[in-house]
Amino acid sequence: MSVSVIVCNGCCCGNLEKGYDEVPVEFLEQAWVENKLGQEAQLTISGCLGPCSMRNVVLLKSEDRLTWLGGLSGEEDYESLVNWACEYSRSEIEAVLPEGLQKLEFERDEDFELIKINV
Repeated sequence: MSVSVIVCNGCCCGNLEKGYDEVPVEFLEQAWVENKLGQEAQLTISGCLGPCSMRNVVLLKSEDRLTWLGGLSGEEDYESLVNWACEYSRSEIEAVLPEGLQKLEFERDEDFELIKINV
């Protein structure tokens, strides 16, 4: 199975001046290489993805689903993201998000407005 992991590093995400946690771009890129994730779990560091109020946003895009995560902070969240991508890329069934990332999941409506935060 393949998935795209799109990490926002735009206007707000990772903006230390706004009080948001840094997006560990080098850590993510290195982890993707070390784990040989390649095309099975494609990493994209993008500009603004939109829901700036969520800060440090990640979009997980699989063949049949979009999963939005917001509020990632600290090494643990990003390590969980790498571990999930490893599991997803090596599994024949869709890997379940770890509990720590499930808490960060939110949904967006068609107009790309925040409609629900899972807590």
